[in-house]
Amino acid sequence: MGRNLLIATVIGACVGSTAQSDVALNIGYLSVFEPQPPTLSNLDPEPADIGLAGALTGLSDNATTGRFLGHTYTLTDVILQEGDDPLAAAADLFAETRFLIVDAPAETLLAIADLPQAQDALLFNATAGDVDLRRDGCRANVLHTVTSDAMRTDALAQIFVKRRWDDLVMITGTHPQDVAYADAMRASLTKFGLALSGEKTWAFDADMRRAAAQEVPLFTQELGDYDVLVVADELHDFGRYILYNTWQARPVAGSEGLTAVTWSPVIEQWGAAQLQSRFEEAHSRDMTSQDYAAWAAMRTLGEAVTRTDAADVQTLRDYILSDDFELAGFKGRPLTYRDWNGQLRQPIAIAHPRALVAQAPLEGFLHQTNELDTLGLDRPESNCEAFE
Repeated sequence: MGRNLLIATVIGACVGSTAQSDVALNIGYLSVFEPQPPTLSNLDPEPADIGLAGALTGLSDNATTGRFLGHTYTLTDVILQEGDDPLAAAADLFAETRFLIVDAPAETLLAIADLPQAQDALLFNATAGDVDLRRDGCRANVLHTVTSDAMRTDALAQIFVKRRWDDLVMITGTHPQDVAYADAMRASLTKFGLALSGEKTWAFDADMRRAAAQEVPLFTQELGDYDVLVVADELHDFGRYILYNTWQARPVAGSEGLTAVTWSPVIEQWGAAQLQSRFEEAHSRDMTSQDYAAWAAMRTLGEAVTRTDAADVQTLRDYILSDDFELAGFKGRPLTYRDWNGQLRQPIAIAHPRALVAQAPLEGFLHQTNELDTLGLDRPESNCEAFE
């Protein structure tokens, strides 16, 4: 069900005669099978190694530094199939390591975090964007390297304000992920002084590959005129058929068109092209947002070990949540963690498939302590008490 992946590091001589101590850190990676409903198109199949490839790239980056400091990193990955028990698999991993990168839906992540074996462990959420995981459902032993839905919708709301696109309509799918994204979008629009002037629910079961040019114009006609059509289609089911088929020739944003994402192949500044090329050379594909989140989790641990010369949970967690921690994330500014809910602060790319349009937070959106906290739940909004 899994395999042990080891990158051994060579103890090097340090500057002068001071020797670094030997530190070994084993990290677990758990991918939980999540069945997905059928979609209208299979044009973009999900890579079989999504997430894991990012963790492996981070492992390699850690080893580059570790070989000079006497630090050794190993990765034990477990990829579950349909019917496998994620709690049993997590318990087995906790017998080997106290550090776990998790690719799982929110309810499974919480169940893993609540296991007795997890109470003195540190988990990294690399997949679930659910806002409640950073709010009432937060756990002290869970940090989030994946951006929340609210961070992504806040980024889009900022560009709507900046471009003075204030007449907005939305089409929402029926799947839970679509509804959650739509809820986050409404909250973001309210936060930045905007509102929807119209909404519709997409509940078609027809084959849009043949009928989109006929059905979509009629479906969107009653929305009237507007500045931007927001699409809440997190499964990427119908959204691709909305573009260029609307009754009004207007921009499409949200899950399709102009999107706000953790990572994109079109990010090339701030040294990102180097990370992109390393990843592509190793895995023969582009890096995704999920890969980046797993990479960031692995690099967070590597950076913490480098700075503290330790490998125990308490020391690393305390350092990661401290003001001293910074992660070079190839996004133009250091990444840090919110000490009130464990979310990794990071800029959000606003892009279309061919180019980067902007990076949030946008100029003019100010914050009393950190402009990155204009994205997602700020301290007064989080209601998370586990980190107090």
